[in-house]
Amino acid sequence: MPIKLTPPVLNSAMVKKYLFTGLLIWVPLGITLWVLSLFVGLMDQSLMLLPDALHPRVLFGVHIPGLGIILTGAVLLVTGMVAANYFGAWVFRTGDWVLSRIPLFNIVYNSVKQVSDTLLSSSGKAFSQSVLVPYPHAGVWALGFVTGTPPQVLQDNLGDQGALVSVYVPTSPSPASGYVIMVPENLLRPSGLTVDEALKYIVSLGVVAPPEDVLNQPN
Repeated sequence: MPIKLTPPVLNSAMVKKYLFTGLLIWVPLGITLWVLSLFVGLMDQSLMLLPDALHPRVLFGVHIPGLGIILTGAVLLVTGMVAANYFGAWVFRTGDWVLSRIPLFNIVYNSVKQVSDTLLSSSGKAFSQSVLVPYPHAGVWALGFVTGTPPQVLQDNLGDQGALVSVYVPTSPSPASGYVIMVPENLLRPSGLTVDEALKYIVSLGVVAPPEDVLNQPN
């Protein structure tokens, strides 16, 4: 006896459920592919530094996405190797001295270099830990990241507050913008989250909570 397959009856609730399920699958996948495409396209711009005769489009007759990442990595690796020896370090120090004294150019260069040295230095303390800070007022807590200590002149003006710590409080959902505040060290509380976990929590508008095994770890 043949088996009759009855098609599912779709109602508005089921259609809505299926649409949201599809969104949950395609939205993160689509955004991830879009970000990767932008990143690869940006890195491929480094191929413009090559002479026309050595350009992959000329050598292979076709554009190969992603070769710019390899070229960028090779340039960074060679630059680091050169700067690691005495002569290379002298050349880079001299170039840095010259660039930092060019009018107008030095304003941007020195500012960017100070930020990059702080963030990328292996011995730096910027964003070394996430903390809970009373912000924007007492009784309300925000996640922040310790970036160091304020300049001595600011600490002198706020000497009655005790030891101060510089904290970056990012905004949601874009942690690239935020506020740098100076907080008495005794008012800070450890968040119990790593920097990556705190960033995920901020970017997700508080929706993506850390795993339970992380929350239950002793501080």
